[in-house]
Amino acid sequence: MTRTTKVASHDVTVGPPAAVEGVPSGEEALKQAEGLDLSTNRSNSTSAFPRAATSRGLGALLRGGATVWWGIKGKRVQAGTTTSSMNMRGKIIFYEERNFQGRSYECMSDCSDMSSSLSRCQSCRVESGCFMVYERPNFMGNQFFMRRGEYSDSMSMMGMRDCIRSCRSIPMHRGQFKIKIFERENFSGQSNELHEDCDNIQERFRMSDCMSCQVMEGHWLLFEQPHFRGKMMYMRPGEYRSFRDMDMSGMRIMSMRRIMDSCN
Repeated sequence: MTRTTKVASHDVTVGPPAAVEGVPSGEEALKQAEGLDLSTNRSNSTSAFPRAATSRGLGALLRGGATVWWGIKGKRVQAGTTTSSMNMRGKIIFYEERNFQGRSYECMSDCSDMSSSLSRCQSCRVESGCFMVYERPNFMGNQFFMRRGEYSDSMSMMGMRDCIRSCRSIPMHRGQFKIKIFERENFSGQSNELHEDCDNIQERFRMSDCMSCQVMEGHWLLFEQPHFRGKMMYMRPGEYRSFRDMDMSGMRIMSMRRIMDSCN
């Protein structure tokens, strides 16, 4: 059984308490947390309990998004995520023909191959959230970032050579951004860490190329030209040893920016 409470204007949901020695249950932690300040600070700090044990003891529903810290007796304890970050799900509707005609397919999550639902897709409507769409199945080939709006002719409006074949939903991220880029494949060569947008990698870091990266925090778009122009690649948290494996071998990364669009 879960319960939601108002903590410093945030709705926080916890599940059944787990028996972990020295760690308060979900109900006990809520009683201590109510009325105290919350923040989404992820920096290293002294916690009352180990992180793993804390999460188990609070029984928090960790589904991604901003980490909530509760100030309990002068110390901060990682508790879970706000429901506002959990419930923000995007919605996109694909249509077989231009101008939103023909059969349609509604999607609220990743779809690796749309051919089973639509024979083709030539227009779409993003009702909420942000998505990446791809010209090939399994999130391969040229890709395009789509925010809320109507795309009556996706091929001409985005310069696509083919129909949309797959898509990824981009979750809302609240918190820090962190990416480490490498000059060579397999995380070798010159490396640099970024926490903000960079409109020209070569000018800023004197890097001859960028062929692999590690995304630690947030979601990013990488571009083949300076000032966020040209072909792009969507990168979510994870390790990318070679951009060649992503069917983007001819693409040279020259700029990158954080995805900070609101999922409204």
